[in-house]
Formats: sequence, structure tokens, C-alpha cells
Amino acid sequence: MKIAKNLSKEEKKLVTKMFWRSAPMYASVNPVTMGGGGFAYAMMPFINKFYKHSKDRADALKRHVQYFSTTIPLSSFVMGVAASMEKQNAETDDFDVDSINAIKTSLMGPLAGIGDSFFWGVWRVVCAGLAISLAQAGNVLAPIVFLVMFNIVNYLCRYYGAFLGYSLGSEYIKKLYANGMIEILTKAASILGLIMVGAMTVSMVKFHTTLSLSMKGTQVMNVQKVLDTIFKGMVPLLVTFGCFKLLRKNVSVIKLIVLIVILGIVLSLLHIV
Repeated sequence: MKIAKNLSKEEKKLVTKMFWRSAPMYASVNPVTMGGGGFAYAMMPFINKFYKHSKDRADALKRHVQYFSTTIPLSSFVMGVAASMEKQNAETDDFDVDSINAIKTSLMGPLAGIGDSFFWGVWRVVCAGLAISLAQAGNVLAPIVFLVMFNIVNYLCRYYGAFLGYSLGSEYIKKLYANGMIEILTKAASILGLIMVGAMTVSMVKFHTTLSLSMKGTQVMNVQKVLDTIFKGMVPLLVTFGCFKLLRKNVSVIKLIVLIVILGIVLSLLHIV
């Protein structure tokens, strides 16, 4: 395998372990970290290998248990990059640890867009179309054909993506440190990550009020249009900031979810939304 030619035999074994561990990434999914627990599980072979002290291992696990969400077939590429950065962190005294999560955050959004479009929007449809044709012809192998076709590409992307991410990450991170560009990359990745979070807020947090002011039976002001004129998506943004503030005050996510549900029901009964 050309992409792994510069890796040692031990590193190849570690990447292979990471590949197999990447499969159940969303087995422990939750609203707070999504696939973070699965990501940390996949990284454990590298963490145990690179770090000798329990505190260093605990710190690494805390880094990777944080929020992560992207298309599973492409997730192993990000894992490979993160693993190469953990290696560099273990070998370098002045390594910027914050750059690891910054790179992860900046990669997961674009890769999710590419992966979802291809695997769910194109390849799944192609596989399903062939399987449906076989099923209509009475072929009992139709579901097997669908699963085999879809997962061959899925596993190939995950396998080679793991090696590609680790090989490229290890090589380019060394060059970035040598050229003094790592700080610029970290800042750029952080900015891109914030952009992705902002895009998620706009697309996932919804608030549309039905309030309007009328005079003599004629509507004189639509509150939602006025809000959109001032700042489109202002209320969803304020709700997001409010939730973030409560999280910073150690309010549990479960309490926060219950609070939002209750608030939604109350606003609906009052015909505000």
C-alpha cells in the first residue's frame, strides 16, 4: 500500500485497530457529544501507545470524547489525522494541544457534506435501485446484493482513509512545525469550525412566531417579518447563546432539553409560535 509505505509495522497495526474500532462510532451517540465516545474508543490504541502516564492518557481521552459528527466512512480519515497529531504531541514539548480538536472540528463539517452527498444521496440510491430490480424479478439475493455493494465502498473508504489520514497528518504536521505555520493552521481551523457551528445553528435551531398586531381587523405588523428585518435568525441565535450560558453554569443537558420542550409547549399554547 503506497500511502502506508513510510509507516512502521507497529504503526500499521495501530491504524488497522483504529479502522476496526471506527465501525461502532455512533453506538454510544448522545445529544451532547454525538460520536465523541466512539471517536475516543477508536483512538485508544494510539493513546495507550504514545502516552506512558495515566494523566496524559486521561487528557487525551477528554480531548477526543468531545463533540464529533461526520459521515462514518470518512470518519477514519479524521481519526488518522488526530492520531498523527497525538504522536507529535507525545514527542514534542511545545506542541499546541488545542490544534488537535481545532483540526477535527474543521474537517468534520466539509467531510460530512461530501460523505452524506455521496454515500446517502448517490451510492445508496444506486445500490437500492439494483437491489429493487432484482427483488422485483423474484431474486432472494436482492437484500444481500444491496448490503454487499454498499459496504464494499464503505469499508474501503474507511480502511484506506485511516491510513491516508495518519500518513498525511504525520508528514504535513512535521512540515508545518518546521515552517512555523502550525499557529496559522490552528487559527484557520478554529475559524472554520466556528463557521460550521454557526451554520448548524441556522439550519437546526428553528423559531417562527405567529404573533401579529392588528388594527380594526387589518394586520399592521407581522412580528416575524420585523425580527427578520432586524436580524434574520436572531431568536434562534439568542436561544443557542442562552443554552450555552446555562451549560457553562453546569446545567445538565437533560434539564436543558426538558426546559426547551416545556418552553415550546407553553409558547405553542399561548399561540406565540
